[in-house]
Amino acid sequence: MSLTSAATLATLDRTGPRRITDLAAVEGVTQPAMTTLVRVIEESGLVERRGDASDKRVTLVCLTETGASYVRTRRQAGVHAFERLIGELTGDEVEALVAALPALKHLAELESQDREGPKQ
Repeated sequence: MSLTSAATLATLDRTGPRRITDLAAVEGVTQPAMTTLVRVIEESGLVERRGDASDKRVTLVCLTETGASYVRTRRQAGVHAFERLIGELTGDEVEALVAALPALKHLAELESQDREGPKQ
């Protein structure tokens, strides 16, 4: 799976159903590219398109249960990889990581704000 596909699934997991145009902007790709990507991951059963109850002209891309499970599995694999790697660090290196956690958390918050785009 491409990084953009994985990032799109993670965005849908984090923010809920989105329009293709919104997803394209958040992921930094063109709308035609996002349309193609959504078609591919839709064929894989990871997302589905649904109408928007508030505007019948709008179609939203939503994670399926299979897609949500895929995102959870990828995240858990990442956690396990970091656990294993952190286990190989010295005590001083672990302490340095712990000291850096507030800054890393702030970076993650900033990145999340950038990816979500302007508030609607």
